[in-house]
Amino acid sequence: MALTTSLVSVEEYLNTNYKPACEYRDGVLTRKPIAAHEHSRLQGRFIQILLNRYPEFAALPELTLQLRPERYLIPDIGVESLTGVQRPYPVRPIHLCIEILSPGDRLAEAAAKCEEYSAWGVPHNWVVDPQTRRAWKYVSGQALVEIPPSGSLEAGIIHVSLSELFAVL
Repeated sequence: MALTTSLVSVEEYLNTNYKPACEYRDGVLTRKPIAAHEHSRLQGRFIQILLNRYPEFAALPELTLQLRPERYLIPDIGVESLTGVQRPYPVRPIHLCIEILSPGDRLAEAAAKCEEYSAWGVPHNWVVDPQTRRAWKYVSGQALVEIPPSGSLEAGIIHVSLSELFAVL
């Protein structure tokens, strides 16, 4: 949902603290949905699993990514190698982007964000729905691929089983 119809400069976007967070696409702000309880629980669980099991990666909630000078997106979790940390925000592709659906989010919109991340060069993209306890991986240029309930999300050496992930809900 677009926040404004008037254009905002990159400088204004980067120097303003938006609550809730906003993404920036060619001068237009798009508000990120406010996270529901299940969304937050799942986000915390992902971070816990990733940090405990994969110390060579940083799992960062709400990490702002600069896909190009006029495009800033914010995955629910961004995962980057600790050997290539980029500050203040990544300007080169990271290892994994995770989108967690909130009530009112549409799967098609999450898939579109995965397409943008993939086009930028992110090799692994996941979408997870805490309400239905379903998960998908995005395969570049294709539709989302649903992971079976007994399966795992995979991103190179990273593996997260759905049963372990959804155990917190």
